[in-house]
Amino acid sequence: MPSEPGRSAQRQTERSWNMDKLGWRMGVDAMAAASAGALVAPVITMIDRGIVENSSGRNTLGNSIRGSLNTLLFRPHRYIFSKPFGLIFALYTGTYLTANTIDTFHTTVSRSPTDPAQPLPLTTTTAGPSKFLATSAANLALCLYKDSHFTKLFGAGARGAAAAAAVPRTTYALFALRDCLTIFASFNAPPLLAPYLGLSAAQFAAPAAAQLFSTPLHLLGLDAYNVRGAVPAGQRWRRVRRLWLKSCVARVGRIVPAFGLGGVVNLWVRREFMSGLDEEGRWEG
Repeated sequence: MPSEPGRSAQRQTERSWNMDKLGWRMGVDAMAAASAGALVAPVITMIDRGIVENSSGRNTLGNSIRGSLNTLLFRPHRYIFSKPFGLIFALYTGTYLTANTIDTFHTTVSRSPTDPAQPLPLTTTTAGPSKFLATSAANLALCLYKDSHFTKLFGAGARGAAAAAAVPRTTYALFALRDCLTIFASFNAPPLLAPYLGLSAAQFAAPAAAQLFSTPLHLLGLDAYNVRGAVPAGQRWRRVRRLWLKSCVARVGRIVPAFGLGGVVNLWVRREFMSGLDEEGRWEG
């Protein structure tokens, strides 16, 4: 029949996509991302608040972190159900979920390079430009939303009538550049460095090293919000230099759990459950 070749080609196209247990795989992606987000959110919330309050002069970094830790230990329900905690949890869960989804999409539409008749292992991870662009877009949107709220909640304007002051475009631009550096170091650099350092070591080392360059961008963004108007660049840089070392250490302290420990947990949970899905008969699709 004339239509038979068309149906055969359609069946061949359908077979080239690995749709097996796709619902389970998407569930694993979400579970791994939420596990990592819940693990890192308590620490990241107190560090981010401390950096913003220290930069604005509202509090010292140490006192701010001690106050947050005290709330977490003695009033955990108030801490966990607070707006800052929710913003951090959404930020990292959303970022990891985007990265996981890209990997699952890759295993759905691609075949094994050594045997095109076989699908890719479900544990496959990618390190290409599509992953960088997707995770950067998700992280930028969520992080800028989080930063705008943290800056208003804990920045200099929060002490007076200017609490609702809009975050300037310069601050958004500097935060965006900061986040692009962090995303590349967190999701794209580790697979590239893995042959030399091992994947787990690279997952910790790359995002931590990136803070040497991203911390000044973060501090300049906060300074643009806290000190409005035409301020000489030299004055801004002097304030950045004064805060750089302490803030860099704090940001390394936040980035190691955020994209180091969180990345390892996300990778481990996803790999363990995806391996289970790969085993014949262990899961019902």
